[in-house]
Amino acid sequence: MFWNKKEAKHKLVVIGDSLSQGFNNGGIYRTDINFPALLHRCFEPKPRFDQPSFTAQTGIPLNLEMLVRGLSEEFGDEVNWKELLPAAGYTVKTLKRIKKYWEGGLKDLSVERDTPFHNQSVWGFNISDSWVVNERNSREHIQNNPERFTVFDMLPEHAKFTTARLVLNPPLKEELETRSQIDNAQALADDGGIDNLIVCLGHNNMIAAITDLKIIWTEDDNLEVFPGQRKHTVYRPEHFEQQYRKLAHKISALGAKRVFVPTLPYVTIPPVIRGVNSDLSEKHEGYFDYYTRFWIWDEDFDPEKHAFLTKEQAMELDATMDEYNHIIKKVADEYGWHVVPMAKNVAGLARRRLGGELVRDLPRGLAKALKNKESTAHLVDENGEVHLTTDYLRLDENKKIYKGGIFSLDGLHPTTIGYGLMANVYLKTMARAGVDFEHPINWDEVVSEDSLISNPPKLLSELRHVLRFLAMGHQERFFKIGKNVLGQAMEMVSPRQTD
Repeated sequence: MFWNKKEAKHKLVVIGDSLSQGFNNGGIYRTDINFPALLHRCFEPKPRFDQPSFTAQTGIPLNLEMLVRGLSEEFGDEVNWKELLPAAGYTVKTLKRIKKYWEGGLKDLSVERDTPFHNQSVWGFNISDSWVVNERNSREHIQNNPERFTVFDMLPEHAKFTTARLVLNPPLKEELETRSQIDNAQALADDGGIDNLIVCLGHNNMIAAITDLKIIWTEDDNLEVFPGQRKHTVYRPEHFEQQYRKLAHKISALGAKRVFVPTLPYVTIPPVIRGVNSDLSEKHEGYFDYYTRFWIWDEDFDPEKHAFLTKEQAMELDATMDEYNHIIKKVADEYGWHVVPMAKNVAGLARRRLGGELVRDLPRGLAKALKNKESTAHLVDENGEVHLTTDYLRLDENKKIYKGGIFSLDGLHPTTIGYGLMANVYLKTMARAGVDFEHPINWDEVVSEDSLISNPPKLLSELRHVLRFLAMGHQERFFKIGKNVLGQAMEMVSPRQTD
């Protein structure tokens, strides 16, 4: 095994899902600012760390920040009723261009390279996808299964599987078409060994419960169903353990010197679902009566017409996640892996759940970087406390953020600053495990790279109207006036495909 050698050839390798790929604002766009890339910047000299690029057409399937920014430039701070159809027309044109590109209609998407990418992350992947999914079955699924959302023919069909093809087999060569994430990591292990391996999987074994607002438990015979045919939304704890132990056996065979695995945050924290109708007498529980779509305000919520989870279901999901994390810690201990405490760190930022009281330990460098920038200085108070939370992003009348900042516009994935906070937790854990970093996280770079926080689209100041516009596919009257384009777009990035 290569771990006996003084230094392996590959300093950092990642097997993971959307969080390690860097998905935010509804798409995978800039992999150069995901949390593994931010960790890579802390090495000196910088080792080779190859990742696929998805910057063309502002990413896949849809970058909501760029869409809203474009609408802001075209229509100003608000899209009024008279501008509804022109805005829809602008969006149709944009999304059709994105669709054509990522379906290979504008250029060959293959990339010539001899070795797999060091970052083998694909959004939407659960544990078993790391060995089940490959480029060939992804391609066959696209060819053999009609797209679920085709009414207005706007977005790339089967965007997740297109992404998987480009990550797992970048040259799109026949001899590489059956390689999975695990197979590609094995190829790197055979080519000089792996020093530090991050395995960021498990989130998607539950996440569909909140994006679909349904709890459908796994059965013994459907644990490794191909993702495009999956019906269940939550893995039973005993099934999660079976899958995690199978993963552990495969990861152990790679012989990496160090393996790092995160605990999994509660899926009820991200603002992709909105807690409504809280009973204040029971607020100490930290749960709301209902959880519904994030674009539905409390006074608009109607359990007779809106999808929702109940308080009891949310509590059940969190209790199940506690069991997942117990399993992760137990298996990690058995294999000598290092556990990254992501669950605890995310929970400490959940303002609404904590009744306005935050329990967090944000890095001082972040506060300094925010204060150094005029557009973000207001996010740090006179005591040096950073006011970023897990709420959905909100702007005040001055077009500045006053709430949120951790999660991006899809309500599920971090902002660039959020990824910086993830990188910081990993860095501290990895340093304690003996990994030598020459530099800390460069927070000035992180804040500057986060255009959503440092320069938010002005249209977001009318958030309620924007979200209704984005979700207008749910309003029957909009079908009569044409296109309901943005409703389709929201459905492509909010339900299960978002990971």
